[in-house]
Amino acid sequence: MALPRKLKGMNLFNNANSYQGVVTAVTLPKLARKLDPFRAGGMSGAAFIDNGLEDDALDMEWSIGGIDELVLTQWGASDIPLRFTGSYQRDDTGEEIAVEIEVRGKHQSFDFGEAKQGEDSETKI
Repeated sequence: MALPRKLKGMNLFNNANSYQGVVTAVTLPKLARKLDPFRAGGMSGAAFIDNGLEDDALDMEWSIGGIDELVLTQWGASDIPLRFTGSYQRDDTGEEIAVEIEVRGKHQSFDFGEAKQGEDSETKI
């Protein structure tokens, strides 16, 4: 019986600034191909033509505790580098798989959620 791999040692770097202890979650980009059906005369079914990636295939979302001034100053910038690092480890064998994902783009939205005095708040980017 094997145990599943669990993410450990997760971190996110925003323009080379570490968010260790601040980043709470990362939704990695969904890799999805854009396939359009093509059916011409004499074909009994459609053949799917590969047109690269779906329009939203490279979207990434990340969440931090509180509000971060650096992220807010990046509003409107078009080439912000983000780097997600971590490792997936099996607890039964100790086997680790290191993961590093780099993306570059712009912040499309900030969701500040609900703010209550004295309570934890979260910002989704």
